[in-house]
Amino acid sequence: MTFPSRRLSASNHDRDSSGMTYVYPVVSRRARGVSVGINLNPNNACNWRCIYCQVPNLKRGGPPPIDLGLLETELRALLTAMVHGDYLQRHVPPEARRLVDVAFSGNGEPTSAREFPAAVALVARVLDDFPLPRAPLLRLITNGSLLGRKTVQEGIRCIGDRQGEVWFKIDGVGAETTRLINGVDLQPGTVLRRLRACASMCPTWVQSCFFMLDGATPSQDALERYLALLGSARDVLAGVHLYGLARPSQQPEAARLKALPSEWLEEFAQRIRMTTGLTVQVSP
Repeated sequence: MTFPSRRLSASNHDRDSSGMTYVYPVVSRRARGVSVGINLNPNNACNWRCIYCQVPNLKRGGPPPIDLGLLETELRALLTAMVHGDYLQRHVPPEARRLVDVAFSGNGEPTSAREFPAAVALVARVLDDFPLPRAPLLRLITNGSLLGRKTVQEGIRCIGDRQGEVWFKIDGVGAETTRLINGVDLQPGTVLRRLRACASMCPTWVQSCFFMLDGATPSQDALERYLALLGSARDVLAGVHLYGLARPSQQPEAARLKALPSEWLEEFAQRIRMTTGLTVQVSP
């Protein structure tokens, strides 16, 4: 299989960069290397609508049926090029030339795919055929909204059995905040219940995007609510990923958003550490 010649960078996560339907490589700031993404939402449909989302033509909804055979073909082709070929040398900056994970992420909520648990099992089986001195982690990046589904739990348990991890999106706490940022009304108790359920099945990190909106930093009240939720789950969490805006939003609110200074994120990370005792990683 021939891949496009463009080089990867942390500032561009174009899902079409590989010329494939379901599989795409990115340089991940948070994973600190090359991440092979699994996109189970090739129709750009998601059950949330986050105002900072970089997916163009985002729409509300779920994915079409997944062609698992094509997914396997694409994944084997890209892993072969990376592990046995010169893909990393040709496409990746020297400091990021290591395969760190295979992550279910993409252009929408991956757990909304009916085939999600089958796709997880497929990816795990394929990874077994590419033994490396340092095996890439199996990851799920999710908004956690479908944790109540037995099929979603099956897929998450499979990731946990593989010593993988979940990155659970929490960008704010309280219905007004989640309605503004994520386009959904979420009560803190609901988020906490889902978060604890996820952590009981697989090591779980909270991942949170913070930014300026209409020229203002997040309010102290909003930050206190966020800290309180983390405090209520700190006994089950692996840690927290804080990140900022590295790529432009493709949503109508894009002009209202601005990246926070890295100093703000570092100071808030330290506040989380001091308040909760959790490990915090920062990607400005």
